Amino acid sequence: MKILEGLYYAKSHEWLRIEDDEAYVGISDFAQHELGDIVFVDLPSVGDEFDAQDSFGAVESVKAASDIYMPVSGVILAVNEALEESPELINEDAYENWIIKIKITDESDIEVLMNSVQYEEHIQEEE
Repeated sequence: MKILEGLYYAKSHEWLRIEDDEAYVGISDFAQHELGDIVFVDLPSVGDEFDAQDSFGAVESVKAASDIYMPVSGVILAVNEALEESPELINEDAYENWIIKIKITDESDIEVLMNSVQYEEHIQEEE
């Protein structure tokens, strides 16, 4: 399992990579490993707006379905359309294969997210 430095992590196992005032969101390597083989990703629509911790979609695997939550408040700028045809890309590389790109609408939401060290400790507590 890998955890990348330089990303922010939510307790619900989403990651956030900030680039200027936009950000990419995906699920962590830990989350994709726990889910198993991913067979479907339910994506939101471009233009949809969500608050931090709102469910914006779902990931379905051979084991279970799991909601995906917004780590910060934002507006959907793009969805990774490749996941519609090939949801298993998340299993191949959970950090390269982002799910949504957003415009952050409340930067104070970032303050409650974890860095890579804190996220690793969080995972160890859950196991």
